[in-house]
Amino acid sequence: MPQDYDVVIIGSGTAGQTAAYDLMEGGLKVAVVDSSDRPGGTCALSGCQPKKFYYEIAETVARGRHLLGKGIETAPRGSWAQARAQKNTFTAKIPEGAVQGLKAAGIDFLRGRARYRDAETLTVDGRPLKARYHVLATGASPMPLPFDGSHHLATSDQFLDLEDLPRRLVFVGGGFISFEFAHFAARLGPGAAPVRILEAAPRPLGPFDAEMVALLVAASAEEGIEVQSSVTIEAVTPRSQGGFTISIAGEQPLEADLVVHGAGRIPAIEDLNLDAAGIAHTRRGITVGTHLRTSHPRVFAIGDCAATVQLARVADAEGHAAAWNILADLGGKALSDLDYRAIPFLLFTYPQYAMIGKTEDALRKAGIRYRKSTGSRLAWPTYRRVGLGHAAYKILVGDDQRILGAHFLSDNATGLANTIKDAMLAGLTVDQLHRQSIMTPYPSRESDLIYMLAPLLANNG
Repeated sequence: MPQDYDVVIIGSGTAGQTAAYDLMEGGLKVAVVDSSDRPGGTCALSGCQPKKFYYEIAETVARGRHLLGKGIETAPRGSWAQARAQKNTFTAKIPEGAVQGLKAAGIDFLRGRARYRDAETLTVDGRPLKARYHVLATGASPMPLPFDGSHHLATSDQFLDLEDLPRRLVFVGGGFISFEFAHFAARLGPGAAPVRILEAAPRPLGPFDAEMVALLVAASAEEGIEVQSSVTIEAVTPRSQGGFTISIAGEQPLEADLVVHGAGRIPAIEDLNLDAAGIAHTRRGITVGTHLRTSHPRVFAIGDCAATVQLARVADAEGHAAAWNILADLGGKALSDLDYRAIPFLLFTYPQYAMIGKTEDALRKAGIRYRKSTGSRLAWPTYRRVGLGHAAYKILVGDDQRILGAHFLSDNATGLANTIKDAMLAGLTVDQLHRQSIMTPYPSRESDLIYMLAPLLANNG
């Protein structure tokens, strides 16, 4: 086994790599351990990066359809196969590139399975590996599903690597994955049959604003995406002539050519034997404080395996924070907290749905007073020009005139969400943000913020 290390990082995804490079630059001896035959992590290989190859084409097709007769004479047709080819050109280089990048920086890459023997001993393929600190960045894996035949479902990785899209698609689970992939399929698939999303809860996208979700569901329906809630799946059974039968409690069974697991992911921590090391964890992941330290003083956890927020940029921020705090700990300095107050969430549907901060429901449950400005089916010129009939927004502010939450259904919703994020982190009042937004490049989605904020100005209260 290689020499002792200052820090051993378990996992080679975006969180692990970020921490590794920072720690190496801080002068520490670092190793990254990974058992995967394709190092590099979910974001780069089968998540945020690969899915954008499909999204960019799907968005272009959607825009063309919305502008048909408004300047576009023939709506564009998307090619799933061509998008897949472009995606594969990108992802094919990642595993080797990730390993070589680490090695070139002076970071050892150790292929093997990490597991705790006790609170002081981490093993890789059964052999002890010594380090002053450990950083757990093992990511997440598809959530187990509680019905017979769940093993027949395609994973999100498998869906993104289909050579062609089948005609009858069913997504199980009404979260991020299902909505985004359903929108890809509706624009790039063969059509002729609806794309279905089946959700067990009373409504899909539970953590998001109920009114905005309803508007997204309506927009999705116009594109041939059917969303059905309160569904109890009893079994998924292969059919002799191909495809699958989905048995649903109290309803007629559904037939599908492919059933896709879109019910979310859970932290991939089972193999670590965390209990032997006294590292606290729950179903949500490894328990950490805002400085990313676990219940074990020499172990930090970051990214999707931690009980925080499963987003790639959050994983990056946690990687930086964990590295900073390990260096601070070694230097006898105070550890720094990571600020989770203003995390933008974005669904790459079309229209996009962006959320930052609180929902109305969360504020009501917490007993927090708020005011809101809201609008739906916006007819502003920015949306009329692109034929987008389902644009909407909701901005929530507290008694101190600072933003508590914001929600956008729009194209280019990323810019709107980022503006709100910066305002929340800076503690700007609505009046200050409105004044700063007046000189935003016009006309743009961000310039429309002055109209959204106007009803909330102090002199309008």
